[in-house]
Amino acid sequence: MMTQVQQGDTVKIHFTGKRANGQVFSASTDGPPVRFTAGEKKVIAGIDQAVIGMREGETKTVVLPPENAYGNHRDELIVTVSRKQLPDDIEPQVGQQLKFERAPNEEIVAKVIGVTDSKVTVDANHPLSGEEVTFDIEVVEIASNAGE
Repeated sequence: MMTQVQQGDTVKIHFTGKRANGQVFSASTDGPPVRFTAGEKKVIAGIDQAVIGMREGETKTVVLPPENAYGNHRDELIVTVSRKQLPDDIEPQVGQQLKFERAPNEEIVAKVIGVTDSKVTVDANHPLSGEEVTFDIEVVEIASNAGE
C-alpha cells in the first residue's frame, strides 16, 4: 500500500502558484522541491491542508480563498509615517519596498504607496493578500516521521 501524507510527515513538493488571471507568481519547478512538515504551519494553510492524504507522485490543483492563502487585505497594515522617521539616505518613491524592524530580529517589508513632502504611506500587506490563488501541487517525496 502506498503511503499517504499525514500530519507530522516531512514532505517534498513542487508547486506552481497562479493568480485568478492565470499569471504565475511563484513556482518551485526550476529548483529543488520545497520541504516542510505537514501540519507545522510553515507554508500557507491551503497547501498545508491540501497535501494531507496525497500520495507520492500524486498531483492536485487547489483554489484557495485569501484566508487559506496570503490573508485578507488588512487596512491596519497601511500606515502613514513622518518622513523624519526614515533614514536620511532614503528617498522614498511609490512602489519601492522598505524594510522596517518591528522587533529585534523581526523585519517587515512594506511597499510605499504614497509620498508627500512630509509623510510617507506604506502598505505591509502581502502583495497577494485579498486574492484567490490557485496552486498546482505535486508530492515528490514523503518521509514518515513515525518512530523518529
